[in-house]
Amino acid sequence: MRIIVIGATGTIGKAVVEALQGKHDVVQVGHRQGHGDYQVDLADKGSIERMYESAAPFDAVVSAAGLAKFGALDGLSDADFQFSLSNKLMGQVNLVRVGMSQIRDNGSFTLTSGVLSQEPTRGSSAISLVNGGLEAFARAAALEMPRGVRINVISPPWVSETLEAMGRDGDAGMPAAQVARAYVESVEGSENGEVIDARAYAY
Repeated sequence: MRIIVIGATGTIGKAVVEALQGKHDVVQVGHRQGHGDYQVDLADKGSIERMYESAAPFDAVVSAAGLAKFGALDGLSDADFQFSLSNKLMGQVNLVRVGMSQIRDNGSFTLTSGVLSQEPTRGSSAISLVNGGLEAFARAAALEMPRGVRINVISPPWVSETLEAMGRDGDAGMPAAQVARAYVESVEGSENGEVIDARAYAY
């Protein structure tokens, strides 16, 4: 399969690329110039369209990207919420909307939400909103995917490498290589309209 991985240069994205390479033709897409084979700005629908035009044809899209703001509810501005909605939520929604007419028959989209949709913490209101919206979108969109195309969402926990980069205990998270197994299952398996908890692949 020819698989487009969005966020291929990030912590989870790198692990997903490593897990898929060898078995598949992996197209790496980053955000900044010089990162990946192509670049995309998820907050810009036109950028998504141009990325697909350059990277086509393709059998699967994996999104391990999307930014959202973390902060106290009374400190988050309208702009913070709009940033989160435009980037992580609508950015990934538009990956599907733009790509569904171009993806090959029986292809798949795999998006990324996060554990904060189901297990919120103080400061996660914007992120929890976005993650929950993505999960609801995928369940509904699965009912309308054409030509046997599937769509799923991966819900990763805190990733060990991310915690370590923040100066926290990596043992409290899950290694990116284990998280990547959930993405491989979404791409190579038969699930459709599912929110896949990456913690099920911690082995």
